[in-house]
Amino acid sequence: MSRFSIRRTVLSVLVAAAACVSMPAFASKEKPVIGFSIDDLRVERWARDRDFFIEAAKKLGATVSVQSADGDTAKQVSQIENLISRKVDVLVIVPKDQSTLTNVLKEAKKAGIKVVSYDRLIKSPDVDVYISFDNERVGYMQGEALMQAMPNGGNVYVLSGDPGDNNAKLFKAGAMKAMDPAIKSGKVKILGEQSVKDWLPANALSITENVLTQHQNKIDGFLGPNDGTAGGIIQALAGQKLAGKVPVTGQDAELAACKRILAGTQTMTVYKSLRLIATEAAKVSVALVKGEKVNYKPEKAEGGVEQILLDPIVVTKANMDLLVKDGFYTKEQLGLK
Repeated sequence: MSRFSIRRTVLSVLVAAAACVSMPAFASKEKPVIGFSIDDLRVERWARDRDFFIEAAKKLGATVSVQSADGDTAKQVSQIENLISRKVDVLVIVPKDQSTLTNVLKEAKKAGIKVVSYDRLIKSPDVDVYISFDNERVGYMQGEALMQAMPNGGNVYVLSGDPGDNNAKLFKAGAMKAMDPAIKSGKVKILGEQSVKDWLPANALSITENVLTQHQNKIDGFLGPNDGTAGGIIQALAGQKLAGKVPVTGQDAELAACKRILAGTQTMTVYKSLRLIATEAAKVSVALVKGEKVNYKPEKAEGGVEQILLDPIVVTKANMDLLVKDGFYTKEQLGLK
């Protein structure tokens, strides 16, 4: 055997081992094989989605192979190509970048593989369905909560999510819509806006430190696009002894964020039931394979993709027990009595 063949064999073994659940040699409509390609499992939120999805899929008789791109666009494309070569029945994709998957999805289409765009929209005619929460509504909730936390108005700095993520645009659009009346009346002034590359808290921290210096700490509110970035914003505020004095929004109901809300340093988060979206996505995936009817929203997503949108919920200190009732956290985890 040549050195090249040995390397290829080792690589194949490593790729197979990377799957969270082994796949059978042949798929069938009664036992569908689902390839779940996730942007980055190092993010708490996506690890939860994975677990809920696998649980729901198993109950439906499906097998799931999970791949994490670790935030690497090229790696995600390669992993999806691998799943296609292994003849999965359906691909469920949390895209790192919505615009880089066009060619690989054409390959999936040619192979007769259904494609579900999970929580983040992939603008491609080869996507069969997009399932997410009403993301413009999520942003509206954030903007509305920020305005409620600033009854006297003031200066707001806007952080938006990663520019390669279509959801970031929807969140920002919704938030600006909620803040628009206060902006037009002159009650609120937007000092500036920056996107947070890769949604990284460290990038949000750096941006916030810089703008606090630029504006001599005279910022009365921060629009944080998610809980991770909110953590970075709040860390910067803490460095100026402003944590808890300046409202900061978030979303995803991450445990650290919920604890910040209870401590008074983060204003709110938006809870999107991960069990709900994962379960519904598993049902849709299996239905697509079996040719069963799926109920879509009347209006299509951008790019003409069929869509299913679920309802988000605002979480504050006042209704934090909702997360316990929904089985998302225990009282002990949250530190509730």
